[in-house]
Amino acid sequence: MSKLTLYGIWLSGPTYKAGLALSLMGQPFAYKHVDLRAGAHKQADYLAINRFGQVPALVDGDLKLCQSGSILLYLADKFGKMGGATAEEKARVREWLFWEFDRLAPNIYRPRAIKRGFAKADDNVVQLYTSLANDALKVLDAELAKGSFLVGSNATIADVAVYGDVAYAGEGAIDLSPYANIKAWMERVEALPGFKKYEDVLPKQDAA
Repeated sequence: MSKLTLYGIWLSGPTYKAGLALSLMGQPFAYKHVDLRAGAHKQADYLAINRFGQVPALVDGDLKLCQSGSILLYLADKFGKMGGATAEEKARVREWLFWEFDRLAPNIYRPRAIKRGFAKADDNVVQLYTSLANDALKVLDAELAKGSFLVGSNATIADVAVYGDVAYAGEGAIDLSPYANIKAWMERVEALPGFKKYEDVLPKQDAA
């Protein structure tokens, strides 16, 4: 069986989601560093792998996948792990993937990019993103009052996707201290076998 190859950059939250899922599923992978600042993601060889010119991308034999949510669903299906135990749970997992991509990820990643100097915006724009992030975090915190994980009694790729947003809140100057349920859930995710923080799961250069 060919080893999976993940393309991305260690600073990328979506790449982290894919790498974290692989780590939690106990799956080794090769890694190809995509230097966004040098424009590597816009070169023809990379566009042949990810037609959107974004990270991450996952290559499994002849199959080339992009978009972190699609990659997470593929991995859950391929390895029979973290995808939900029933048809309803699988549907709930997809709900969370679509919700986090719409409501949570952009409103955490954009302030983070601005705070880290990757993007520029006026203070009122940052405040808008932060306000929207807090709206989403309130929804998430209320949901996590109901159970240990987002879907069912075990961690799924829904938790991976949402954790891969929330983990960057501090870098975006978004305060998680009001959200006790989220903080307790993060500790549960971080206690899972195979868990690694983004600095540890993603190399800073190509890796076999």
